[in-house]
Amino acid sequence: MLIMTATLMRQTSMKDICRTVNGLHRTALGPPPGSSTNLSPVQDLTFRFESVKCLVSIMKSMGIWMDQQLKVGDVFQPSKSQTEGSDHHSLRSGEEGTPAEHEVQAEGNAELPDAATLEQRIAYKMEIQKGISAFNRKPSKGIEYLIQTKKVGGSPEEVALFLKNTTGLNPAVIGDYLGDREDFPLKVMHAYVDSFNFEKMDFGEAIRFFLRGFRLPGEAQKIDRIMEKFAERYCKCNPSSFTSADTAYVLAYSVIMLNTDAHNTMVKDKMTKAGFIRNNRGIDDGKDLPEDYLGAIYDHIVKNEIKMNADYSEPQSKQVNSLNRLLGLDGILNLVMGKPTEEKPLGADGLLIKHIQEQFKEKSAKSESVFYGVSDVAILRFMVEVCWAPMLAAFSLTLDQSDDKLATSQCLEGFRYAVHVTAVLGMQTQRDAFVTSVAKFTYLHCAVDIKQKNVDAMKTIMSIAIQDGNFLHEAWEHILTCLSRFEHLQLLGDGVPPDASFLSTPNAESEEKPLKSSNITSLKRRGTLQNPAVMAVVRGGSYDSSAIVASAPKLVTPEQVNSFILNLNLLDQIGSYELNHIFAHSQRLNSEAIVSFVKALCKVAMSELQSPTDPRVFSLTKIVEIAHYNMNRIRLVWSRIWNVLSDFFVSVGLSENLSVAIFVMDSLRQLAMKFLEREELANYNFQNEFLRPFVIVMQKSISAEIRELIVRCISQMVLSRVTNVKSGWKSVFMVFTAAAADERKSVVLLAFETMEKIVREYFPYITETESMTFTDCVHCLITFTSSRFNSDVSLNAIAFLRFCALKLAEGGLVSNEDTSSEDSCMIVRKEDDFDRHAFTNKDENIAFWIPLLTGLSKLASDPRLAIRRSSLEVLFNILKDHGHLFSRPFWKLVFDDVIFPIFHSVDGKNENRLNDDDRSLTPCQLSFQGSTWDSETSTVAADCLVDLFTTFFGVLKSQLNDIISVLACYIKHPGQAPARTGVAALERLASELGGQLSEDDWREIFLSLKEAATATIPGFLKVMRTMDDIEFHDGIPFYYDFDVSSEDEVNRIDVEDDNLQTAAYVVSRMKSHIAVQLIIMQVVMDLYKRHQEILSAATFRIVVDIFSTISSHANQLNSEYSLLRKLRKAASALELSDPPVVHFENESYQNHLNFLQDLLVDNELKSKGLDVEAELVDVCEKILQIYLNCAGIRFLKQKPVVQPVVHWILPLGSAKREELAARTSLLLSALRALSSLEKHAFRRHISKFFTLLVDLVKSEHSSGEVPGVLSDMFESCIGPIVLES
Repeated sequence: MLIMTATLMRQTSMKDICRTVNGLHRTALGPPPGSSTNLSPVQDLTFRFESVKCLVSIMKSMGIWMDQQLKVGDVFQPSKSQTEGSDHHSLRSGEEGTPAEHEVQAEGNAELPDAATLEQRIAYKMEIQKGISAFNRKPSKGIEYLIQTKKVGGSPEEVALFLKNTTGLNPAVIGDYLGDREDFPLKVMHAYVDSFNFEKMDFGEAIRFFLRGFRLPGEAQKIDRIMEKFAERYCKCNPSSFTSADTAYVLAYSVIMLNTDAHNTMVKDKMTKAGFIRNNRGIDDGKDLPEDYLGAIYDHIVKNEIKMNADYSEPQSKQVNSLNRLLGLDGILNLVMGKPTEEKPLGADGLLIKHIQEQFKEKSAKSESVFYGVSDVAILRFMVEVCWAPMLAAFSLTLDQSDDKLATSQCLEGFRYAVHVTAVLGMQTQRDAFVTSVAKFTYLHCAVDIKQKNVDAMKTIMSIAIQDGNFLHEAWEHILTCLSRFEHLQLLGDGVPPDASFLSTPNAESEEKPLKSSNITSLKRRGTLQNPAVMAVVRGGSYDSSAIVASAPKLVTPEQVNSFILNLNLLDQIGSYELNHIFAHSQRLNSEAIVSFVKALCKVAMSELQSPTDPRVFSLTKIVEIAHYNMNRIRLVWSRIWNVLSDFFVSVGLSENLSVAIFVMDSLRQLAMKFLEREELANYNFQNEFLRPFVIVMQKSISAEIRELIVRCISQMVLSRVTNVKSGWKSVFMVFTAAAADERKSVVLLAFETMEKIVREYFPYITETESMTFTDCVHCLITFTSSRFNSDVSLNAIAFLRFCALKLAEGGLVSNEDTSSEDSCMIVRKEDDFDRHAFTNKDENIAFWIPLLTGLSKLASDPRLAIRRSSLEVLFNILKDHGHLFSRPFWKLVFDDVIFPIFHSVDGKNENRLNDDDRSLTPCQLSFQGSTWDSETSTVAADCLVDLFTTFFGVLKSQLNDIISVLACYIKHPGQAPARTGVAALERLASELGGQLSEDDWREIFLSLKEAATATIPGFLKVMRTMDDIEFHDGIPFYYDFDVSSEDEVNRIDVEDDNLQTAAYVVSRMKSHIAVQLIIMQVVMDLYKRHQEILSAATFRIVVDIFSTISSHANQLNSEYSLLRKLRKAASALELSDPPVVHFENESYQNHLNFLQDLLVDNELKSKGLDVEAELVDVCEKILQIYLNCAGIRFLKQKPVVQPVVHWILPLGSAKREELAARTSLLLSALRALSSLEKHAFRRHISKFFTLLVDLVKSEHSSGEVPGVLSDMFESCIGPIVLES
C-alpha cells in the first residue's frame, strides 16, 4: 500500500476508486440493522477493523506520496566540499588580482629602495588577501583579522567602505554579514546603506543600484533588516517620494518578488502589469501610488533583470528556487499582494489533468496491464474529493462506537493523515470537516463522558497543530477551542479559582465569589464539590462553545461528579508542556499560517472574554505570549499580525466589563513595552500603528478607569523607553491630547505631569527622527491650556509652548536637516490665496511655527482672564524674540492668520448695525456683544501689537495700514475703555516711529481717525431714534411704590418700565459716544501738536474735516430738544446724570477753534490753500449763534414784528444760567479769536458777525468778563473801522 495504488491502479477510473472506497466503507460500518449475516460477531469486528485499516492505509499512502512529490530541497546550503571549493576559488581570485578600489599602500618609508618597497607591498597585499579569504570563510573572523592587522579601520564606516569597494569578496557572504543582528555588523550595514546616494533616483533603479554589490542572505530576518534600512535611506534621500518609509519597504519587497516572478523560467503564470498595480494598492499609508509610477517600475524590472556585478551566481533554477524559499515567496508574497491560498491545488495544471484523463480513456479498452506514473499532485485532489466523505463516515462511526484501543488508534491515524492531505492540498471544506470531527471526539465539551479514546483524540489534535500548522488556516479555531477547554478542565482539576473571580465587576455578589473560590482544593483529593464552574462543566453541552453556558441548569448527581473527577485523571496524560509547546511552536509557522493562527486565537479569546458567567483569559494570555514569540518576524508579517491584534485589543478594551478591559489594556502595555525595545529607523510608522489601540480606546472609552489606566501605561512606556520612541510619539501625544480634554481631573493632571517631564527633559527625542511630531506636541499642549480643572496646568502649558518656540528657533528639530523648505511650504500654500511661493529658505520651519502661533492666538479669546493675558504675552514675546528669523512673506502670513484674528472681537462694527429686532436687546447685550475681552486684555493686546510693529517696522512697514485699522476698530468701539486703549496705542505708535513715517503714512493715520469719528455717528443716531415713539409724562410716577389693581394699569406700568430701560440704555450710549468723539478730537490735536512740522497741507485738510465733522455732529445732537427732554426726564426718574451734550458741543467747538487759530498763526504757509481764515470766522459765528440761542436772544428776533410792541425781557431760569455759564468760556475764545484777526481780515468779515455782537451787548451774561471783552473789541477793532468810514 506504500505505492500510489489509487493513482497507479491498472486500467482504473475514478468510478473504480470510488467503488473500492465505498466497499471498504460499507464493510467498516458493518451490516445494516435488520439484515442477516453468516459472520460471527468476532469475524464481523475483524472485517470491520481490517476495512478501517485499509482505508487508513489508502489515506496514508496518499499522504506519503504527496509529501514525496511536494518535497522541496532545503534552502541552498553548499556542502562542505562546495564551501571549501568556494573558499579556494575566492582565494585564487584574490591571489590572481589585487583589490581594485581598496588601495594597497606601503607602510614603510617612501625613500626605501625599490626592492624593499616592493617586498612591503607584496606582504601588505598578501595580508589583505588572507583577510579576504578569512572573510569568505567566516566574515566576522575576517573583519576581526583585518582590523587587528590595521588593514581596515575599526569604525563601521571604514568596514562598510571595504565591503563596498573591495574585489574578491564573496557577495553572498557580504549579504550574510550585512544581515547579521549583532551590534557591530548591524552598524556596518547601516553605514553601508548610508553610503549610497539615491537622490532623484527612480525607485526601481535605486534598488537595482543597491543590490549590485552583494547577494541577499538566505534568512528572512536578515533580508528584512537590510531592506528596512534601504527603505529608510531612500526616503531620506527623497523625502517627498512616499508618505513614510513603510511604503518604500513594502514596495522593495514587491519589486524583488516581481524580479523573481518575471525572470524565473519555472514560473509559467507571469504577473501582469495590471496585477502588479492592483497588488500594490493602498501601500502608501492607505492611499494608492500613481499607476503610471508603478507601471514604469514594472516595465523597468521586467525588461532588465536585477543582477549582481560579481559572477558568483549558481545555476538559475537552483538560485531562483532558493530565493523563493528564503523570501518565503509562497507566504510573504501573498501577504503583500493579497493572493488567496485557500482552495488552490498546489501545482495544479488543468492541461496536465486533461491529458491524463484522455490517456486513461484511450488505454481503457486494452487488455494488457499498463501503469501510468503521475508526478503532479493535482490528480490527488480528485481522488480525495471522491474518497473523503466515505472515509470520514467510517472513521467517525468506528471511533464513536468502539472503545477498542487498536480500532480507535487506527481511526485517529486516519483522521491525522486525512487532515494532512486535505490541508496541504488546500481543500478547505474537507479539511475543516475532518478537524471538526476530531475536535468533537475530544469530548471536552462534555467532560463527564471522557474516555481514553477522547484523550487520544486530544493528542491527535495537538499533533495536527504541530505538524500541519502551516496549512490549517481557519481550522485553527477548532484546535484552539479544544486547547482552551482542555486548559479549563486542568485548572478545575487543580482547584484553581476561576478567572471570573477576579474579572467580575466589583459588587456584593462578586465579593462572595473569591471567598468560595478560596475554599476550593484539588478536585482529585475531594469526592464532591458544589462549585458553579464545576457544575457547569459536569452538566456539559454540545460541541458549540456557547452551549455550556446557554444550557438550562439541571441537577448534578454525585455519581456524575465522581465520574468527572476520575476522568480528569485521564487528562494528566497531557501535560502543560505539550499544551504550551503549540504556542511556542508558532514561531515556526510560515507567514500566512501565523496570521491565520492569530486570527483564530483572537476569535477564541473574544469568546472566552465575552462569556457572561465565566469569562476567562487563557487565550488572551496566549496572545501576549505568541506576540512575544513572533515579534522578531520580518516587518511585513508582523504588520499583518498586529493588524489583527490591534482590532482585538480595541474591541476588548471597549468592553463593558471593566475588569476584562483593564486586563486587556495591561496586556497591551506588556506587548508595547516589549516592542519598544526594538529600534525603529527614521520615516517609519510602525510604532505609531502599534500604539494606536491605546489612542482609539482612549478616545472612545466611557470608563474613566480605563482612560486613567491608558495614561499610566503610556507614561510608563514613554519614560522607560524614551530613547527608543520614534514614530510612536504621534500616538503618545494623541493619547495625552485626549486626556487633556478628559472630564476627570486625575486623568488630566496625570497626563500633564508626564507631558511636563517629556517637554522639560526629553524634548530632543521628540523630533529626533520625525519633525512633524513637534506639531503633535504643540497641539497637545494647546489642548492642555483649555483645562478647566486647574489654571496652573493651563498656564504651564502656555509656558511650555514658549519653550517649544525657543527650541524651534534654535533649530531643535533635528530631522529638519533633511527636509526641504519647498516641502514645508506645500503644507501651508493651500490655506489662502497669498503668494506663498515667495517663502525663502529662512522659512523652512513655517509648517511648525504656524500651528504653535495659531494655538496661542485662539487662546486670546479664552473666557479666563489669566489665560487670555498669558497667551497674549507669550505669543507676542515669541514673535519679538524670534521675529528676526522670519521673512517678509512669512510675517504677512503671521499677521493674516495669527495676529489679526485676535482683534476681531473688539471690532464694534456689529454694534452699529441696530435693526428693529435689536431694539429689544438689553444694554448688556448691545455692548461687547460676543466678546470675552475686558479692558485689561484689550490694553495688553493693543500694547503688544504696537510694540511688535515698532520693533520690526523695517520688515513690517507694509502692514501699517492694517495696524492702523485694528487700532481704529478699538476707537470705533461703543465702549469708552477700548476707545481709550486704541487712542493710547495709536499715540504711542506715532510717537515711537516719529520721523520714520512718510507723508502718506501720516495721511493714512489721520484718515483712519476721520473714519473712526464718522463711522460711529450713523449707528449712534439709529440708537437715538429708538426714543421717537416713547413719551414720558411730567412727573413720571414710580408705579412700584403702591398697589395696583386693574390689568390695564399693570400693562401700562410694564410699558413705562420698558421705556425707562430703553431710555437708560440710550443715555448710556450717548455718554459713551460723546466720550469717544472727544477722545478722537484729543488724539488728533495731540498728534498735530507733536508732529505738525512733518505734516503736509493735505493732512491738515483731513484734520480740519475731522474737527468740522465732530463739531457739526455735536451741534446737531444738542439741537434734539425733544429727545434731550425725554432723556432728562428718564435720567431724573432713574437717578442718572444727564447726558453731557453741552459739554460735548463746547469741547468740540473749542478744539476746532484752537486748531484753526494755531494753524493760522504757526503754519501760515501750509494753510494758505485751505482758506483757514474764512473757516475760523464761520466757526466763531456759529459759536456766537449758539450762545445767543442759549440766552434766548435769537429766538425772540426770529418772531415777525407787525407793529412796535414793548417786550419785557424776563430773567433766565437756573438751568439756562448754568448752561450759559458753561458756554461763556467758548464765547470768550471766539471773541478773542475774532479780535486777533488782522485789521484787513477783520474788516473783510465783520459783516458776518456784527449783528451778533450787537445782540451780545443786549444779552444777559453769567460772567462780567463777557462785556469787558466786547468793550475791548468795539474799541480796538470796530471803532477804527467806523472812524475810517
